[in-house]
Amino acid sequence: MTNDQPFVDLRKYDQSWFDRGRPSWYVLLWWFVQAIAFPLTPQPLNILRCALLRLFGAHIGKGVLIRPTARFTYPWKVTIGNYSWIGDNVVLYSLDQIHIGEHCVVSQKSYLCTGTHDLQDPAFGLKTASITIENGAWVAADCFVGPGVQIGANAVIGARSSVFTNMPSGQVCWGSPCRPKTARLKLDPSTTP
Repeated sequence: MTNDQPFVDLRKYDQSWFDRGRPSWYVLLWWFVQAIAFPLTPQPLNILRCALLRLFGAHIGKGVLIRPTARFTYPWKVTIGNYSWIGDNVVLYSLDQIHIGEHCVVSQKSYLCTGTHDLQDPAFGLKTASITIENGAWVAADCFVGPGVQIGANAVIGARSSVFTNMPSGQVCWGSPCRPKTARLKLDPSTTP
């Protein structure tokens, strides 16, 4: 243990300006419903989980699959396009908007994080920024996607990658920090067996 003085004074932390988008009682009701209803719904009852998310303000497209262990901080700040999949233990930490396009996959244990803190602020001020995942993108298992990131259409983010900057469309990207590595080739359905 060193005697260096901390750069921050957490007694000064203040997020009174932050708007969760709903009153406190509503947020607590959602957290209660999610804690009880989601884990208790059998996997085939996806329609019930989508209905609960819609009831609490999420924009959920048709044919969306959401696993029972997925977590949504504020569903009213989440949009998921048609036929997208949200895997087991995915966390959508939606302090800001999260937009997921159509035919996207966010695989198990991935964490979409729209919040961080100002490193230069002695009060450790909260900062938020939206996340956008465009149509046809796949975020593979155990990835971290940070605030303000846009993942381009049909991009693939390799397993266990940490995404802190925008990723281009049609690229296979991986690493920590994540970087584009190669083009994602579109399969010709007429040539598949």
